[in-house]
Amino acid sequence: MSAGPRRRLLLLLLLPVWGSAAAHNGDLTVRPTCKPGFSEQDYTAFISQNIMEGQKLLKVKFNNCAGNKGVRYETNSLDFKVRADGTLYAAHHLQLPSKQLILVVTAWDPQSLGRWEAMVRFLVAEKSQHNGHKPKGRKALPGELVQQQSDTLLPWRQHQSANGLRRQKRDWVIPPINVPENSRGPFPQQLVRIRSDKDKEIHIRYSITGVGADQPPMEVFNIDPVSGRMYVTRPMDREERASYHLRAHAVDMNGNKVENPIDLYIYVIDMNDNRPEFINQVYNGSVDEGSKPGTYVMTVTANDADDGTTANGMVRYRIVTQTPQSPSQNMFTINSETGDIVTVAAGLDREKVQQYIVIVQATDMEGNLNYGLSNTATAIITVTDVNDNPPEFTTSTYSGEVPENRVEVVVANLTVMDRDQPHSPNWNAIYRIISGDPSGHFTIRTDPVTNEGMVTVVKAVDYEMNRAFMLTVMVSNQAPLASGIQMSFQSTAGVTISVTDVNEAPYFPTNHKLIRLEEGVPTGTVLTTFSAVDPDRFMQQAVRYSKLSDPANWLNINATNGQITTAAVLDRESDYIKNNVYEATFLAADNGIPPASGTGTLQIYLIDINDNAPELLPKEAQICEKPNLNVINITAADADIDPNVGPFVFELPSVPSAVRKNWTITRLNGDYAQLSLRIMYLEAGVYDVPIIVTDSGNPPLYNTSVIKVKVCPCDENGDCTTIGAVAAAGLGTGAIIAILICIIILLTMVLLFVVWMKRREKERHTKQLLIDPEDDVRDNILKYDEEGGGEEDQDYDLSQLQQPETMDHVLNKTPGVRRVDERPIGAEPQYPIRPVIPHPGDIGDFINEGLRAADNDPTAPPYDSLLVFDYEGSGSTAGSVSSLNSSSSGDQDYDYLNDWGPRFKKLADMYGGGEED
Repeated sequence: MSAGPRRRLLLLLLLPVWGSAAAHNGDLTVRPTCKPGFSEQDYTAFISQNIMEGQKLLKVKFNNCAGNKGVRYETNSLDFKVRADGTLYAAHHLQLPSKQLILVVTAWDPQSLGRWEAMVRFLVAEKSQHNGHKPKGRKALPGELVQQQSDTLLPWRQHQSANGLRRQKRDWVIPPINVPENSRGPFPQQLVRIRSDKDKEIHIRYSITGVGADQPPMEVFNIDPVSGRMYVTRPMDREERASYHLRAHAVDMNGNKVENPIDLYIYVIDMNDNRPEFINQVYNGSVDEGSKPGTYVMTVTANDADDGTTANGMVRYRIVTQTPQSPSQNMFTINSETGDIVTVAAGLDREKVQQYIVIVQATDMEGNLNYGLSNTATAIITVTDVNDNPPEFTTSTYSGEVPENRVEVVVANLTVMDRDQPHSPNWNAIYRIISGDPSGHFTIRTDPVTNEGMVTVVKAVDYEMNRAFMLTVMVSNQAPLASGIQMSFQSTAGVTISVTDVNEAPYFPTNHKLIRLEEGVPTGTVLTTFSAVDPDRFMQQAVRYSKLSDPANWLNINATNGQITTAAVLDRESDYIKNNVYEATFLAADNGIPPASGTGTLQIYLIDINDNAPELLPKEAQICEKPNLNVINITAADADIDPNVGPFVFELPSVPSAVRKNWTITRLNGDYAQLSLRIMYLEAGVYDVPIIVTDSGNPPLYNTSVIKVKVCPCDENGDCTTIGAVAAAGLGTGAIIAILICIIILLTMVLLFVVWMKRREKERHTKQLLIDPEDDVRDNILKYDEEGGGEEDQDYDLSQLQQPETMDHVLNKTPGVRRVDERPIGAEPQYPIRPVIPHPGDIGDFINEGLRAADNDPTAPPYDSLLVFDYEGSGSTAGSVSSLNSSSSGDQDYDYLNDWGPRFKKLADMYGGGEED
């Protein structure tokens, strides 16, 4: 034991009326309300890197406030396990590589179904310190100390005395402080008083830190720095914050720490101040009709913001009302704890009740209606349809009528009744024909809107074969019937369909009909009888025949019996023949009402005969005038086909004799031969060479064809030269020279004409302003390229545009020049006197004088303007000049007007030519 006196720290807990306290030797001790959980939320222990299997590492302490009976522990790691007493041990041998290992220990109470968790942190020590073994006499690790005193908030400090005994000193021992929420005050209310036994020797100042003190939310708690009394300053709300962790500090007047800080845990006690709140105000669920009792429907959920581990937050459910109450007022029940709604009675029938509205109430305080708070929600339960009603025909028999040879015609509508939900698979009808239609003439389609069955013809019926049909039909649904539901007798019905006779068109039994014969049969030959059959056996009708298509007009048909005869010779080589076949179409019409007709096609295969002589190919060729340089390959074309074609025989006629003298034919094969010169030289020119070609038909036919051969001089390659080709065409050397001279003359004339046009164009551009009458007098546009002074034209005195005070500058102007924007004042200006007979240069001088006067005019504005060289006044009282008589008796001679050109021709005719008239 220490020699000096030991100071002890006194803690006075002054609790308000809501706390549980008892006096012992004049001191206040706190008996906190039991709260299930671990003694610590975070455990820490030192362990070595090498851990043996089964080695104890740590012991956690848990209290469920019921003696820990049945509490089970588990971890989130397969390497560690927890025994029933809370001892944590290694499940097998471990080698830990990291310096720190963190795992979570979970305590599970099977009675309350509660689960609590705590974090365990292992700090791995170095091998040099522990060496994988625990030596004897080793001091306990801090983690082990925590477990030895797990009922306190901080471990005891270890002190070793001289005699080897250990003692433990508790600096601060503070149990959790419980504060009820929603307290009405008055505030501040004292919670606890903290005092150190050193306050008798020195003055101590107390303070608290943490969330709720100097951290947001600020100043929820405060402490008297002198007395150590801690207060709460306002009402608490557990739903806002359930607990606070503060640290209390004790310092002297100089701010030096007197005691170690102490941890204060403040728990807000829950009050039942929140109603259960449903997640949704309206829940929608469904259940099949006919469901057995106990069938799950839906789950409603309400949450209570109060503490769920107390009765304040324990919600219970019940059904308040059910609408409608049919067939029973209690068709559903609800699990009071889970909120699952299930059926409790049989008799759900969608055809009677399609929807139920159930009001569900949720109450806390474990459903105690006297003390608990309640809330309600609406559960809408829809009874879903099942196929418990088979479709039934509204009548047992149906009838209809259909014309023969018609398809896609609805002959009868079958109506059914089904009480299941419309337009669902349980309601949609499917129709089948059971009997009466072995050939498949009919099908039954379902109208998607009315669910009716439409009996439709899909294969044409024949009145002559079947005059009526007796069908047996059955109806079912898309979905199979529900279990235990049988098909109704009314799901089967009979349908009688009558077939009406209509006038059917005659038809040709063999269509297309093919016959074979040789071409060239004479006109009037009977080929075949192409007759039609009238299917209307019960109608007495006559059939008449006519041609519908006969491209070559080679055939005739008997209108009564359909006998086909030739109207012309049939030629296989005609353009109307395709692949040796000639096609003609005939019409057979009856006399019914209305009349009907059918068509038939007759195909005539024409067998070839040798009726076409071969033709020589080519018709023209050219050859050199000397032999052995080139030859002409010839062949033949025959319109007939094998065996009336090749091999061909080519030969030269004996007349004229010059043919065989000059030419020779060499046979290559059955279809080709070569024509060449027999003599050593033949003069250039065009020669008609007759050749006889004979085919291999029976009897054979021959033809004498003429080939035009151009004989010409050739080069060393055997090709005709250009001059030689012209010579071969029949032109002599003189003719060729004449043609070349004509071409040269023509080119020279074109060149001279172009030179003359260029010279004339140049003269037109160099003419004077006034031209002689002999030249072309068309109007011309003269371009002066004068655009004024630009921006300088904008700087002028506008006073110049006003009428001046004096007229001196106007009267002193050069006669004959005046601006267009001035009114003439004073005597009219005198223009330069023109000579009686003007010269073309006089007008130019006159214009130049006016230009000089305008340039020297001091009153002219600085912009370009129009100059007027004559002014005729504002008007004239004289009559029109057209009233003047052209036969003037003056002595003036106007003949000079004839020399002024076309512009003055009218005046010259009026004055100059008066005497001649």
